Parts: sequence; C-alpha cells; structure tokens
Amino acid sequence: MTASFTEGHSDPTVQPVPASVVEKVDAADTTLHNPKRAVISIGSNLGNRLETLQGAIDALEDTPGVRIKAVSPVYETEPWGVQPGSQPSYFNAVVVLKTTLPPSSLLERAHAVEEAFHRVRDEHWGPRTLDVDIVAYADVVSDDPHLTLPHPRAHERAFVLAPWHDVDPEAQLPGRGAVAELLGAVTRDGVAPRADLELRLPE
Repeated sequence: MTASFTEGHSDPTVQPVPASVVEKVDAADTTLHNPKRAVISIGSNLGNRLETLQGAIDALEDTPGVRIKAVSPVYETEPWGVQPGSQPSYFNAVVVLKTTLPPSSLLERAHAVEEAFHRVRDEHWGPRTLDVDIVAYADVVSDDPHLTLPHPRAHERAFVLAPWHDVDPEAQLPGRGAVAELLGAVTRDGVAPRADLELRLPE
C-alpha cells in the first residue's frame, strides 16, 4: 500500500520511522552526497579562548558541504616549545565532521576561519588566537607539503589524541593505528581535561 505524500502526516498507513533508521539516515546525512569523515583540531591561547573555539565550530558548520557530527570535551594544554609561563595555556578540542569538500578546500576554509579570528603567524610556536588543523581526512595518507595527511605530529600530541579518543574511542589514525594505543604511548603531562567547560554542537 502506498501512502499519499500530500497528506502523509494524517494518513494512518504511514508508519513512524524506527529510531534506528533515523540514526542511520542522520549518520549518513542526506544533505551531503557521499561525504568523507574528517577530524579537525582547534586551539586558542589568546583572548576569550572558549568563545573563540565555539566561534570556530559555528563557522565550520556554516561552511557549505560541511556537517559537524561531534565536538569533544575541552582540554587545557601548556604551550609547546616555549619557556613555561611565557604564554597563556591553550584550550584545545577536536571536531569530527562529514564533508564533501576535498582536503585542499577544507584547508582553505580552515585558514579562512583562523583569519576571521585575526590569527597571526608572526613567530613559530607563537601564541595564537585560533589554530585550526586538519588531523585526518578519511583514510588519506599524503606527504603533500601543502597539506600532509594525516597531520605529521598528531600521533605524538596528547592534546589531539585525548579529545579525539573521547568522542571516538575506536578511532584510527591513518598509517599510525588506533588512537587509543597512540594515546597510551604519549605523556599527558600538561594536558588536563576541563570538565567545567563545554563546547556546543551547532544547532
């Protein structure tokens, strides 16, 4: 028996869609055609750090061809490669998204989001209003100097691995193995969860 589309909401022959099916449809996200899964790391150690990270998440969600599927807890991280106490600590998080953009376009968008928050690239290891890094894109492994995939240092950074593991305990870093195992092999010194802070998944 076929249901009438014009009065589907009142037609008794139309059965409610099981929740399991709804979840599968949502996971595939019908607004995107054949999307790829990507993992992005965001960090800030200048200004209102939490507000900046939320702004970055919202800006990524506003990108055509991008749908954010998960946002990790917030971690507070001591800056790398600088004298202790010489810079404010970072707030870090990981965003899992689905996208129809190729990696190069996603990178352009990441840079545009950084620039929208007045990111400056004056000094190596310098303080940043906002850092947006592509950690992994599907199963792509590439040594393209413009965009190395996965991120060449992701496997040794607890501030990337810990929040990623929080949102996806089964995650794999292409070419490197299970995120859970990688996380077990690195130090978490200077990387602390901030349970009092929360980033929202965009509406």
